[in-house]
Amino acid sequence: MFDRLESTLARYNQLSEWLCDPAVISDPAKLRDYSKEQAELADTVEAYKQYKQVTQQLQEAKQMLQEKLDDEMRELVKAEIDELVEAEERLQSELQRLLLPRDPNDDKNVFLEVRGAAGGDEAALFASQLLRMYMRYAERHNWKTEVIDAHYTDIGGLKEATLSIQGKGAYSKLKYESGTHRVQRVPVTESGGRIHTSTATVAVLPEVEDIQVEINEKDIRIDTFCSTGPGGQSVNTTQSAVRITHLPTGIVVSCQDEKSQLKNRDKAMRVLRARLYEKYEMEQQQELAAQRKGQVGTGDRSERIRTYNFPQSRVTDHRIGLTLHRIESILDGDLDEIINALSVAEQTERLAEAVEA
Repeated sequence: MFDRLESTLARYNQLSEWLCDPAVISDPAKLRDYSKEQAELADTVEAYKQYKQVTQQLQEAKQMLQEKLDDEMRELVKAEIDELVEAEERLQSELQRLLLPRDPNDDKNVFLEVRGAAGGDEAALFASQLLRMYMRYAERHNWKTEVIDAHYTDIGGLKEATLSIQGKGAYSKLKYESGTHRVQRVPVTESGGRIHTSTATVAVLPEVEDIQVEINEKDIRIDTFCSTGPGGQSVNTTQSAVRITHLPTGIVVSCQDEKSQLKNRDKAMRVLRARLYEKYEMEQQQELAAQRKGQVGTGDRSERIRTYNFPQSRVTDHRIGLTLHRIESILDGDLDEIINALSVAEQTERLAEAVEA
């Protein structure tokens, strides 16, 4: 571990020198790349510097115990040693975590897709609540949101929607939300008092660059049609909405958010690129994902990851066994406690796997 840390520190210092070089400063591409790499190493370097400082202080404190000290001073030194040993262990664990391979998608923007599943109108109403929950969560983090495409039911439920969320680290937080979300409550659509169970699915896709997924023009079919729903005079009058079909895979993406056909086409291509990236990634990692049995799950959308129980104001994440009794605040976007717990669980599992390896 410490050889890697020394290499990381040396690389960080090298980047610092390069970022002061006029030739690099005048080259926007190099300046961006070097600055990004240095920022990614900064937390590890800072923790390692603290670790080295603590180990040095610990060594000096232990040497003091070899000297002639009165009883009071000896007790003070022993107390300091205890604190330094605790700090050393904490920083060592932190460094092990920081050295874990980063998910290359963590800093990317995301496309978040929500669909009503089992439960008819009630499932669609729940899906609309989930969409609002994620928009409120993004707002709390000062991220930009944009509805790419949405299809509603007659009573205001959501059949399906694609939401673009743009902000640093959006994927690192929201990647844990992929899966089946279950709701238990008395349906809004019924007058009886029976509790029903309905579900909605969520898929979180990192937005990828053109160079990461190449789409051949001959492999896609583009259809245009009139947009539907609220939108002013252009609704049902102009062929501004776009539907793109990727012929080799059968993936279909539509967008009608903009009045401009070109803008809708551009947005639909961004979503298509993200879906193809996810498909190829899942195919490459299928064997590994099948072997992984950790609590945090593999992102398989068939998994029931969370239950929202209205009668008991309870939200339970089944992957880590976390239960919170504040359903209203969670549905208002207060998801940090759940997401942070999932992140810690994943890191703990990966650390255990690294130790075993």
